[in-house]
Amino acid sequence: MTRSATIQRETAETKIHLELNLDGTGQSEIDSGVGFLDHMLTLFAKHGLFDLKVSCDGDTQVDAHHTTEDIGICLGQAFAKALGDKRGITRYGHMVLPMEETLVTVAVDLSGRNYVVFNAPIPAAKIGEFDSELVEDFWYSFASNTLCNYHVLLHYGRNSHHIAEGIFKASARALRIAVSDDPRQNDVPSTKGTLNS
Repeated sequence: MTRSATIQRETAETKIHLELNLDGTGQSEIDSGVGFLDHMLTLFAKHGLFDLKVSCDGDTQVDAHHTTEDIGICLGQAFAKALGDKRGITRYGHMVLPMEETLVTVAVDLSGRNYVVFNAPIPAAKIGEFDSELVEDFWYSFASNTLCNYHVLLHYGRNSHHIAEGIFKASARALRIAVSDDPRQNDVPSTKGTLNS
């Protein structure tokens, strides 16, 4: 059975429609109104093999903050909804990913509890027109709404674009592992019997 979700979110700051299929092929249609975020979400879908559609009408005349944060919220909600009771999933995933001069590790636990450790300073304040601090804000919003542990470690790197891209690619690969079916796991992978609280 396909694990998918559709999320609609509308506030005074953003109007978002998001569709996610965890068992896709990496197809994406992204129109966030923020060019750099479109790039990051496109490669996230490709490397996670997630089918992802995102459209957002946001207050980008202010800046990209609300759009980036709210799409992170919606993507997290979509993961949580698509995963259901998480029966049979691998649960944990990690990836050590090189991106030219940059090396990033991302580790996730789809535990039903959110915790974020973001140890990845990005040297430039902006990547093009995109505020670099929004990379952390996006993943904090995602983890808070997926209810997962999310850890990022930048081992080294110089180019801010490469660091951000490494984080999104490593996150996609780690989540791809974590959501995958474990053929030996017929139940919820927790001694508590649930991963939703």
